[in-house]
Amino acid sequence: MDSALRTQTRFGQRALLLTTAAVPLTGWAVHAIALHKKIAASRRDPLTGLLRRDAYTARARRLLARHGHVAVVMVDADRFKEINDRLGHAAGDRVLASIAARLTAWAGPRAAVGRLGGDEFAVVLQLPSDRRALRLEQLVRMLHTPVVLDDGRTVDVAASVGAATPDVIGARDLTRLQRAADAALYDGKHSGRAVLATAAHATVPSLNGRRAGRPGTAMWGRAA
Repeated sequence: MDSALRTQTRFGQRALLLTTAAVPLTGWAVHAIALHKKIAASRRDPLTGLLRRDAYTARARRLLARHGHVAVVMVDADRFKEINDRLGHAAGDRVLASIAARLTAWAGPRAAVGRLGGDEFAVVLQLPSDRRALRLEQLVRMLHTPVVLDDGRTVDVAASVGAATPDVIGARDLTRLQRAADAALYDGKHSGRAVLATAAHATVPSLNGRRAGRPGTAMWGRAA
């Protein structure tokens, strides 16, 4: 066998070995990609695309640990049951998806935005103190924009908003901040305004798993 033929033979054998070795690697790569997509999907709410509670909590705690000027914002859709009963669950789903999209657009890509269950949402984002009022007003306006359904009907929507910040509450614990924000939210329920929690909101007792609000807090947003 001359040298040229031997070279071709060796090259062919090496190519075969490389090709054979690549097959299981390619199969594993496809499997890994599929597994990654499955894990990513399990972290997200299928209706809204927002983070589920566990994934949201992990990201929110990282933000609280890394950044100084942070706000925790709780959001509840107002009169959501009425929308479901009057217009059907498909309309209700569209409203929830619209709220989620607005929260995501408002908070930005570096925030933690989660659906905690039902019509309850939470956001943790960087928010300097000198921009709180303006940003919360903006959020209220966005959440009160009517939703257009697939059949062309328009649904008037609203949401209650409560916010809490570590500098006011005196803690960076996510659970404590969420409870204070939730108490502030219920303080201004159906008012059409965002409520920023005071230190007193962190001490309000829980009622049926939710926090009862107290009067005398700062509010921003449109009038009821």
